[in-house]
Amino acid sequence: MVNFGKKLKERQIPEWQRYYINYKLMKKKVRQLTHQIQEGTENCRNVLKEFSKMLDYQIEKTVLFVLQQQGHLASRIEALGEERETLMQQADIPQLHALREEYRLVGQDLLKLLHFVEINATGLRKILKKFDKRSGYKITDYYVTTRSNHPYSQLQQVFKHVGIGAVVGALSRNLAELQNHRGSYLSIYDQPISALALQDPVIDEIKDAVERLTHSTNFLRFLGQHALIIQEDLPRPSEEYIEDQRYHFVSLMLNLVNTFLYMVNTYIIVPTADDYSISLGAAPTLCGVVIGSMAFAQLISSIYFSAWSNRSYFRPLIFSSIVLLLGNLMYAMAYDAHSLYVLIIGRILCGLGSARAVNRRYISDCVPLKTRLQASAAFVSASALGMAAGPALAGLLQMNKSILGLTLNQSTLPGWVMAIAWLVYLLWLWISFKEPARDDESHVEEASNKGPPEESTIEDGLTQPLLLTSQPIEKALDEEGDQEADGSEESAEDLRKPASSFIEAYKLLTKPVKVQLLIYFMLKYAMEILLSESSVVTAYYFNWGTGSVAIFLALLGLTVLPVNVVVGNYISNMFEDRQILFAAEVFTCLGVFISFNVIFPYSVAQYVCGAFITFVSAEVLEGVNLSLLSKVMSSRLARGTYNGGLLSTEAGTLARVVADVTITLAGYLGQGLFLNVTLLPTLIIGLLSLYATGSTYHSLF
Repeated sequence: MVNFGKKLKERQIPEWQRYYINYKLMKKKVRQLTHQIQEGTENCRNVLKEFSKMLDYQIEKTVLFVLQQQGHLASRIEALGEERETLMQQADIPQLHALREEYRLVGQDLLKLLHFVEINATGLRKILKKFDKRSGYKITDYYVTTRSNHPYSQLQQVFKHVGIGAVVGALSRNLAELQNHRGSYLSIYDQPISALALQDPVIDEIKDAVERLTHSTNFLRFLGQHALIIQEDLPRPSEEYIEDQRYHFVSLMLNLVNTFLYMVNTYIIVPTADDYSISLGAAPTLCGVVIGSMAFAQLISSIYFSAWSNRSYFRPLIFSSIVLLLGNLMYAMAYDAHSLYVLIIGRILCGLGSARAVNRRYISDCVPLKTRLQASAAFVSASALGMAAGPALAGLLQMNKSILGLTLNQSTLPGWVMAIAWLVYLLWLWISFKEPARDDESHVEEASNKGPPEESTIEDGLTQPLLLTSQPIEKALDEEGDQEADGSEESAEDLRKPASSFIEAYKLLTKPVKVQLLIYFMLKYAMEILLSESSVVTAYYFNWGTGSVAIFLALLGLTVLPVNVVVGNYISNMFEDRQILFAAEVFTCLGVFISFNVIFPYSVAQYVCGAFITFVSAEVLEGVNLSLLSKVMSSRLARGTYNGGLLSTEAGTLARVVADVTITLAGYLGQGLFLNVTLLPTLIIGLLSLYATGSTYHSLF
């Protein structure tokens, strides 16, 4: 057994050791108090108060030390500022360069302080989680609720960065003034935001670290969260070099185009699926089966494509393109064959060609860390644009001709157009895709471990957000200091292993993770009900044609990026993720409630208003939901075949399948009851997710 107490000490700054949260002491206290609860020798309320006082002391010790260190940094910057004024008057250029290095040293010490805060915050989160797990009592709820908003709470100081922000500002200003080329501006406050990219790299590192500590975000980061690709912001040089060797821009573009085309393929049939069903002698509500058969097949394809991407990216993409080409040809020819079975088999083949797991995996494995966030955001943007382009394209395909015995109309043209698109894509893929070299994982790990120990120590602590799954820190904290048998803890070797099956992955799902997956199921269910039944509902109540439905769905899809701009740039910086999550769930349920047909006559304004609120709220919900999911899930679910991305994909795809089956079954009750019957389970699932969110609300920090 490896001595993980030693590993933890290596990650700590020796001279600050006495100021760290005493995780070992608190761990022993947890065992002692939980034993007293189990034996019935101590009242639960007294135990909670006793342990809370202990936490208060540990947090206060850490916070006061952080404030003290901020004061030291401020004093150093003040002294350097006086020296800078003197040297600038003397125009002593060599000494000014040396002074700039002194400022950088202050910046490096600030990074150490941020690392110190992260270790302590992670330890606090884990000890609360450990107490909850062992005792069965939710001290996290009690402790966070009583301390988070109290005016004298030291817990809040862990999240605030007023002093750190002042130090960062002083460093930025002084380093900017020491640059050789200052431009035409007198100070950094007069410069546009884009010009700040030229400032010293250490400021960029500190800025990124502070953003992670405060859960700050922006549009690009918020959009990238939808892809559920873990971001590591400070790569080691060797890792960056390895990934640069595997990166090929055209191959990335091919993965993004695959994502775009697949989403177009998914939604291009939505406005016409009911008409196609009628033309083949079926009920219009059978459109649920036609649309949902693709999602059903995707439940299977996500697994084998995820596993296949462990060995290759090129071959699964080729296979995906061929299967999608064949699926769309069958979908188009079902009309002339007058076969509902050919139609559904074609859509099943399209679902079996879903390579989104490969697209996501390529970005995660082959795109350098410095551009991975942009690639993740591009992945989500491609999906959103495809979702909007699909119905819009269907609205343009208004024709009724016969060529060589093949019917070309609004029902069959989506299949023909997508078949041609996949054929062109297949040729481009065959010519241009570059299969990345696959390095042995141990070789990569060995290479990534090279470098100065001190730098590695600092960077390891800054590669994950505050109070999240900071893997190296948490692994050390899990086994810190003691060697006693603890059945609730995973061994270090197990912590590094990805889940090898769905069963093993399920065992890694904690209650907060299960709740987030339930929320993801709910939002995908609500969106699928809204989109898939739109043609049937609007035709029955408003006599909308294919063109009107296509415009309506395209406009809904076009709201995705603007909504994410607003949430990513503004709302996420004003509220916590869990607050946005809860509010978005409430508004999703509100939109569903508004859409019910309880007042006659049912109006276009009521339907459009309810649909808009539901869709936009669900879109906001998806971003914060996946963000929180990445924070609360086990580090073992961040990689391997059965990863968090696959689990969320399966949850969302299952929701689409269930929603489409609901639409088909509701059709047997008649179109008069159809709308309310499909909306009722949506509302029930939404209310259940609200209740589940409330039960884990204080764990989402």
